[in-house]
Amino acid sequence: MGAKARRPAGPPARRAIQLRYLAHARSGDKGDTANVGLIALQPAYYPILVKEVTAARVARHFKGMLTGAVDRFELPNLRSLNFLLHGALGGGGTLSLKTDAQGKVFSTALLRMEVPIPTDIDV
Repeated sequence: MGAKARRPAGPPARRAIQLRYLAHARSGDKGDTANVGLIALQPAYYPILVKEVTAARVARHFKGMLTGAVDRFELPNLRSLNFLLHGALGGGGTLSLKTDAQGKVFSTALLRMEVPIPTDIDV
Protein backbone atom coordinates (compact mmCIF):
# COMPACT_ATOMS: atom_id res chain seq x y z
CA MET A 1 0.00 0.00 0.00
CA GLY A 2 1.39 3.36 -1.08
CA ALA A 3 1.73 6.46 0.97
CA LYS A 4 -1.23 8.84 0.82
CA ALA A 5 -0.53 11.95 -1.26
CA ARG A 6 -0.38 15.08 0.87
CA ARG A 7 -1.66 18.41 -0.28
CA PRO A 8 1.02 21.09 -0.02
CA ALA A 9 0.55 23.40 2.93
CA GLY A 10 -0.52 26.90 2.03
CA PRO A 11 -3.25 29.44 2.49
CA PRO A 12 -6.82 28.14 2.40
CA ALA A 13 -8.73 28.46 -0.86
CA ARG A 14 -10.61 31.75 -1.14
CA ARG A 15 -13.32 33.27 -3.30
CA ALA A 16 -14.58 36.82 -3.76
CA ILE A 17 -18.08 37.76 -2.60
CA GLN A 18 -20.00 41.02 -2.29
CA LEU A 19 -20.47 42.34 1.24
CA ARG A 20 -24.26 42.18 0.81
CA TYR A 21 -24.04 38.42 1.44
CA LEU A 22 -22.20 38.95 4.74
CA ALA A 23 -23.71 42.13 6.18
CA HIS A 24 -26.38 44.74 6.05
CA ALA A 25 -25.68 48.46 6.25
CA ARG A 26 -27.19 51.83 7.11
CA SER A 27 -25.91 55.26 6.26
CA GLY A 28 -26.60 58.89 6.92
CA ASP A 29 -24.81 62.17 7.28
CA LYS A 30 -23.49 64.86 9.55
CA GLY A 31 -22.40 67.91 7.61
CA ASP A 32 -19.98 66.88 4.87
CA THR A 33 -19.34 63.44 6.39
CA ALA A 34 -21.23 60.28 5.45
CA ASN A 35 -21.62 57.72 8.22
CA VAL A 36 -21.91 54.04 7.21
CA GLY A 37 -22.62 51.21 9.64
CA LEU A 38 -21.83 47.66 8.48
CA ILE A 39 -23.46 44.89 10.54
CA ALA A 40 -22.56 41.19 10.19
CA LEU A 41 -25.52 38.97 9.28
CA GLN A 42 -24.02 36.04 11.24
CA PRO A 43 -21.54 36.04 14.16
CA ALA A 44 -19.07 34.03 12.02
CA TYR A 45 -18.96 36.84 9.44
CA TYR A 46 -17.77 39.56 11.82
CA PRO A 47 -14.08 38.46 11.86
CA ILE A 48 -14.14 38.54 8.04
CA LEU A 49 -15.46 42.10 8.10
CA VAL A 50 -12.79 43.16 10.59
CA LYS A 51 -10.02 41.65 8.50
CA GLU A 52 -11.16 42.58 5.01
CA VAL A 53 -13.12 45.84 5.28
CA THR A 54 -10.36 48.24 6.24
CA ALA A 55 -10.48 52.03 6.11
CA ALA A 56 -7.97 51.98 3.24
CA ARG A 57 -10.05 49.50 1.27
CA VAL A 58 -13.24 51.51 1.80
CA ALA A 59 -11.41 54.66 0.68
CA ARG A 60 -10.33 52.86 -2.52
CA HIS A 61 -13.88 51.63 -3.08
CA PHE A 62 -15.17 55.22 -2.94
CA LYS A 63 -12.22 56.73 -4.84
CA GLY A 64 -13.24 59.91 -6.63
CA MET A 65 -16.26 60.40 -4.36
CA LEU A 66 -14.40 61.54 -1.23
CA THR A 67 -12.19 64.54 -0.59
CA GLY A 68 -11.19 63.47 2.90
CA ALA A 69 -10.07 60.47 4.92
CA VAL A 70 -12.00 57.38 6.01
CA ASP A 71 -12.14 56.52 9.72
CA ARG A 72 -13.14 53.04 10.92
CA PHE A 73 -14.50 52.10 14.33
CA GLU A 74 -15.04 48.52 15.56
CA LEU A 75 -18.08 47.62 17.65
CA PRO A 76 -17.52 43.93 18.46
CA ASN A 77 -20.43 43.71 20.90
CA LEU A 78 -22.72 44.64 17.98
CA ARG A 79 -20.67 42.69 15.39
CA SER A 80 -20.44 45.94 13.47
CA LEU A 81 -18.04 48.38 11.89
CA ASN A 82 -18.74 52.08 11.54
CA PHE A 83 -17.10 54.25 8.90
CA LEU A 84 -16.90 58.01 8.64
CA LEU A 85 -16.36 59.13 5.04
CA HIS A 86 -15.07 62.68 5.32
CA GLY A 87 -15.65 65.03 2.42
CA ALA A 88 -18.24 62.74 0.85
CA LEU A 89 -21.22 65.05 0.55
CA GLY A 90 -20.08 68.16 -1.32
CA GLY A 91 -20.42 70.37 1.72
CA GLY A 92 -23.49 68.74 3.28
CA GLY A 93 -27.23 68.58 2.74
CA THR A 94 -27.92 72.31 2.60
CA LEU A 95 -24.85 73.21 0.54
CA SER A 96 -24.40 70.32 -1.84
CA LEU A 97 -25.60 69.98 -5.42
CA LYS A 98 -25.17 66.18 -5.22
CA THR A 99 -28.27 64.06 -5.76
CA ASP A 100 -27.61 62.24 -2.46
CA ALA A 101 -26.50 65.09 -0.23
CA GLN A 102 -27.54 63.15 2.90
CA GLY A 103 -25.41 60.08 2.12
CA LYS A 104 -28.29 57.57 2.13
CA VAL A 105 -26.96 55.42 -0.73
CA PHE A 106 -23.41 55.00 0.59
CA SER A 107 -24.56 51.89 2.49
CA THR A 108 -25.84 50.25 -0.69
CA ALA A 109 -22.66 51.18 -2.53
CA LEU A 110 -20.48 49.70 0.23
CA LEU A 111 -22.44 46.42 0.13
CA ARG A 112 -21.37 46.03 -3.52
CA MET A 113 -17.69 45.90 -2.51
CA GLU A 114 -16.16 42.45 -2.97
CA VAL A 115 -14.02 40.80 -0.30
CA PRO A 116 -12.22 37.46 -0.26
CA ILE A 117 -13.61 34.75 2.03
CA PRO A 118 -12.50 31.17 2.66
CA THR A 119 -14.33 28.68 0.44
CA ASP A 120 -15.45 26.71 3.50
CA ILE A 121 -17.57 29.63 4.80
CA ASP A 122 -21.21 28.90 4.04
CA VAL A 123 -23.03 31.97 2.74
